[in-house]
Amino acid sequence: MHPKSRIHADPVLEVDQFDCLPDSLVLLILNKVEDVRSLGRCSAVSKRFCGLVSLVHDVYVKIDRVVAVDGDAEDTLNLSSPKPRNIFSHFLKLMLFTIIKPFHNMRNPNGTGRPLFAQLSQHSPAQVLRNFTHIRNLRVELPSGDVGTEEGVLLKWRAEYGSTLQNCVILGGTRVDRRPVGGEHEPSLDDNGSMPESFYTNGGLKLRVVWTISSLIAASTRHYLLRSIIKDHPTLTSLVLTDADGQGTLCMGAEQLKEFRENQLSASACFNRTQVPACNMKLKYAPYLELPCGMALQGATLVAIKPSTEGSNGVHTSLKETDAFISGAFDGPFKVAVKALMKRRTYLLEMNGF
Repeated sequence: MHPKSRIHADPVLEVDQFDCLPDSLVLLILNKVEDVRSLGRCSAVSKRFCGLVSLVHDVYVKIDRVVAVDGDAEDTLNLSSPKPRNIFSHFLKLMLFTIIKPFHNMRNPNGTGRPLFAQLSQHSPAQVLRNFTHIRNLRVELPSGDVGTEEGVLLKWRAEYGSTLQNCVILGGTRVDRRPVGGEHEPSLDDNGSMPESFYTNGGLKLRVVWTISSLIAASTRHYLLRSIIKDHPTLTSLVLTDADGQGTLCMGAEQLKEFRENQLSASACFNRTQVPACNMKLKYAPYLELPCGMALQGATLVAIKPSTEGSNGVHTSLKETDAFISGAFDGPFKVAVKALMKRRTYLLEMNGF
């Protein structure tokens, strides 16, 4: 009698199909993720992911809140608190607190067992991004705008920098209103394309000067904060620093980044910001503008700013390029406002460097 033979199933080879994907395809997916916190979570999945995350080209860093320079967590600012009106104190407190958390337990892929991102009492954007070695496109978002304004006031700016200011455009309005459905605004008899006399006597011009100086200070402070990031990432070809309020945007393209690296940064002697050069300004004004989506802008003002010593660093911008920068600075109804203001009479102003 033959012994009963046992039937054994063939062992099933457990193969992770995701491991079959080539690194180039996984890297393409990670580039679509962009968000630095999500990339931090991806790094914790496996050693393979940890190695690939450091090679991504597109990174987005969102700063949720800021803490004091001394790193005291008790001084963490709450986004629900009133917006700081002192630009210098606001930027002196600019330190990352929450975006480092996903990287807290990441380990170095070289097997040393040390955290890939060291535990730090203070976390700047440069420290968070230090282990990304192939960044080409970087976008950083601050929690709020830098210039405090009254409720209903519009203030938006966009600046283009190399080693110093190259272009800046500011769009402002004393009030943004909603037009009533079917309502039409009758043009003022005093609106002949020129600034009314009251613009000079009721503080209108002074207010625009304050907007301009505040926006330039905000832009130059942001520019100064980027110097270590640019130094640590020679692969960068595009850098944008904006804020959640959409108030201001600083942008640097490949040519600007190259010029930044080749020329010495001119820093202000008193504050942590880049020196603002002497500038020529073109100011355009309209007492009232009707915009799409039922919006209306009162006291609409457009200020286009360029250094008066343009070309000293070997950078020359044609009039066509400048107009393209101004017309494309903002989106939506504000793009329409800029287009309308560009047709208005131009007033020339000069400003010393500071």
